[in-house]
Amino acid sequence: MSAENIQENIDLREQFEKIIQTENKLEIRDFLDDQNISDVADLVYEYTEYDNQIIAGMSIHRAAKVFKILEFPTQKRIIQELPATKTAELLNELPADDRTDFLEELPSNVVRELIKLLDPEERKITLSLLGYPENSVGRLMTPDYVYIYEYNTIGEVLETIRKVGKDSETIDVIYVINEKGELLDDIRIREFLLNPPEKKVSELMDERVISLNVFDDQELANEAFKMNNRVALPVVSNSNKLLGIVTIDDVLWVASEEFSEDMQKIGGTEALDQPYLEMPVFQLFKKRIVWLIALFIGELLTATVMRHFEDEIAKAVILALFVPLIISSGGNSGSQASTLIIQALAVGEVTLADWWKVMRREIIQGLLLGASLGIVGFFRIMIWANIFPDIYGQHYLLIGVVVGISLIGVVLWGAITGSMLPLFLKKMGADPAVSSAPFVATLVDVTGLIIYFGLAYLMLKDILL
Repeated sequence: MSAENIQENIDLREQFEKIIQTENKLEIRDFLDDQNISDVADLVYEYTEYDNQIIAGMSIHRAAKVFKILEFPTQKRIIQELPATKTAELLNELPADDRTDFLEELPSNVVRELIKLLDPEERKITLSLLGYPENSVGRLMTPDYVYIYEYNTIGEVLETIRKVGKDSETIDVIYVINEKGELLDDIRIREFLLNPPEKKVSELMDERVISLNVFDDQELANEAFKMNNRVALPVVSNSNKLLGIVTIDDVLWVASEEFSEDMQKIGGTEALDQPYLEMPVFQLFKKRIVWLIALFIGELLTATVMRHFEDEIAKAVILALFVPLIISSGGNSGSQASTLIIQALAVGEVTLADWWKVMRREIIQGLLLGASLGIVGFFRIMIWANIFPDIYGQHYLLIGVVVGISLIGVVLWGAITGSMLPLFLKKMGADPAVSSAPFVATLVDVTGLIIYFGLAYLMLKDILL
């Protein structure tokens, strides 16, 4: 942030502190309505003791714009503090999709009370949206859009836009329906602006409409927007009835939330429902302890494997020195592969149909990476054995070969496991992110020990073992 921007922020806060102390509602409203929406949101976060006064002090249209970009805990606190009349104004002013996003996070008894505050039409829309499955496109859509008929002239279309456009989420695209309400086409507004008023809508239609089903997963909406470069997409029922539209800002918000959840799962914890600093300590503990216990139980298998090979370890204690090296290399390889594939799945770079391509690439990667580490490990043993002759004994060459080949096998196995597990979970309908880096590392630790000690037994039998 530049020095000029920092000074502007300081000036804004100083002005706010002076004006809020005056308790002059008109002056406060003029000041807040004159600021950028994001700046007002920053004031809400910084001056929590005045957050409800800030929202209540603005014009209701701008207050709704600020409210919709706030974090849920802040939204919840403001609603709890606002008078019922102001809450009703705010909820009725919010776009239907943003209102639905807020309400679905609240307990059902609270939702019932807040829905009573809505106007009949807004209540009907909200109940309809809340009726769609969680994480479906239906929860994202807004019913505020402009629709026309194919028999309309461009002049009639422009008149329709003037009448209802101000209440629409966007007028970049206008939707063509028939008398049954079925979606026929979507046409960019520039087409209406660049053609004569007497021209018919049917003459502009190409019927290459792209739509989302109301029951589609929200991730599909994200993919559709990326592939088609749209600011809004129509949402239809199973019978192709136009129900609403989804805008790019809603999809970006969902994508951001999905990314945060995936990052948390990859780190080996359940997805957090609230910002980290606002989540109660005990709830945070519950989110983390389940995975830690699961991973701990998994690591106990490592002790079981060590117990199985205790005779070999007792005969050649030197083998135990390289256990951390072996299991960490396999775990790191698996973690790398799983993270890359989870990310590729999330952005659509990889699909389930690409599993064999992924497998081939990871086999090659595993061999190359394993060979590189194996060579480093082998020469490290050779160098140390020559500097300190007694450190690895007279069979140090064989030990170096065992460690080198084991690294190739363990890293290869880690790469294959880490890349295939997310695809397998996706195939089973589960979230690939749950094949987190710690989970893959734990799995590869156990199998890595079996590879290492199994190879050592074969190569050192009747020599050291």
